[in-house]
Amino acid sequence: MLNEKIETLDQRNSNLKQIYKRTLLVVSISQIFGGAGLAAGITVGALLAQQMMGTDAFSGLPAALFTIGSAAAAFIVGRLSQRYGRRTGLTIGFLAGGLGALGVVISAITNSLLLLFVSLFIYGAGTATNLQARYAGTDLANQNQRATAISIILVSTTVGAFAGPNLVGVMGGFASSIGVPALAGPFILSGTAFIIAGLIIFLMLRPDPFLIVKMLESSKNKQINKVSITNSKQFNDKRGIVIGAAVMILTQLVMIAIMTMTPVHMKHHGHGLSEIGLVIGVHIGSMYLPSLVTGVLCDKIGRTAMVIASGITLLFAGVIAAIAPGDSMFLLIIALSLLGVGWNFGLISGTTILVDSTESSTRAQTQGTIDVLIALAGATGGAMSGMIVAYSSYAALSFAGGVLSLMLIPVVVYFRGSSKKIIKQRGL
Repeated sequence: MLNEKIETLDQRNSNLKQIYKRTLLVVSISQIFGGAGLAAGITVGALLAQQMMGTDAFSGLPAALFTIGSAAAAFIVGRLSQRYGRRTGLTIGFLAGGLGALGVVISAITNSLLLLFVSLFIYGAGTATNLQARYAGTDLANQNQRATAISIILVSTTVGAFAGPNLVGVMGGFASSIGVPALAGPFILSGTAFIIAGLIIFLMLRPDPFLIVKMLESSKNKQINKVSITNSKQFNDKRGIVIGAAVMILTQLVMIAIMTMTPVHMKHHGHGLSEIGLVIGVHIGSMYLPSLVTGVLCDKIGRTAMVIASGITLLFAGVIAAIAPGDSMFLLIIALSLLGVGWNFGLISGTTILVDSTESSTRAQTQGTIDVLIALAGATGGAMSGMIVAYSSYAALSFAGGVLSLMLIPVVVYFRGSSKKIIKQRGL
C-alpha cells in the first residue's frame, strides 16, 4: 500500500513538472508576440496624436491613456484569472489590447479623436496583460524556481520588444501602400501581435496551471483538521505582500521618472533623434536582458540580496545621470543602462517575494491589484518628472531618484524576518 502511494505521488510530481515546463514554453512564445505588440505601438503613439491634433501640446496623452487603461485592465485580468484561471484572464486581456490597437488604426483612417482616445485606453489592456503573464510561469514553480521562471518569460518579452520598434518603418510603408496613414502602421502590427498572443494562450495553455494549483491546495485542505485549516488561512503573509509591492512600485517610479525626461534632457543639449534612440534602446535592453541571470541569482542568493542590489544599482544610475555633462553620450548610456538593470533586479525580486507571500486562494487577485499600483506609479513618475525638471533640473531629478532608491534596503531588511517565518510555516 505504501509503495503504491509513493508511486502515485512520484507520478503526480512528474506530471506537474511536465505541465510546468509546457506552461513556461507557451507563455514565453506568447510573450514574444506580446512584446512586439507593446513596443511597436508605444514607439509612435505620441507622434500619431500630434499628427491628428495638429499640435504637440497633448502628445503625452497616448502614454497617459494606455497607462490608465493598463491599470484598469490589470485589476480586471487579475480577478478573471483568480476566478477562471490564467488562460481566461490572459486571453481576454491580450484580445482586448489587440482590438484597441486596431481601433487606433480605424481612428487614424477616419481622423476621429474620440475613437483614438477610447482605443488607446483599451490598448492599455495589452500592456497590463504583458506584465501579468510573468505570474503564470510561477504557478507550478517551487520555492527555488520562481524567480528563474519570471526571468525566462521576461527574456522572451525582450525578443518582441526589440523587434517591434525595428519594424516601425516597414509597417509604416505597408500602411501607406494600403491607404492607411503611415503612423498607424505600427498599430496594425500591435493589434495582430496581441491577438496572436491571446490565441496562443487560449489554444495552448491547457491545462491551466493556476487552476491546477487551486485544485491541489483545495484537496490538501480537505485532508487536514480544522486547526490546520485555520492556520493555512494565515499563510498569506501580509507583510511580505506589502514589501513585494513596495519594491516593484518604487523601482517603477524611479525608472519611469528618469527615463521619461532623458530624451528631453538630451534634446536640450543638442543630441539628435538617432542618439536619443540609441540611449533609450540600450536602456530597454538593460531592462530585460539581465533576466538571463537575475532569476537564477534571486533563487540562489536570495530575494533580499537582489533587492539591495536593485537599490544600489539605481542609486549609481541616478548619481551618474546627475553628474554627467549633457553632451556626454558615454555617461548617459552608462546611467540609463544601470537604470534598466536596477529596475530588472527590483521587478524580478519583488515579484518573487509577492508570489512567496500569497496562497492560490487570493494570489491572482492580489497580483492584479499590485499591478494596478505599479501602473499608477509609472504614470505618477512620468508626470512628476516633468514638473521637477521644469522647476529644478534633470540633475536634481536623477539625484533624487537615486537617493529614493535607497529606501529599498530598509524595506527588504524588514521583510527578511517575515520571509523566514512564512517559509518555515509552509515547510518550503
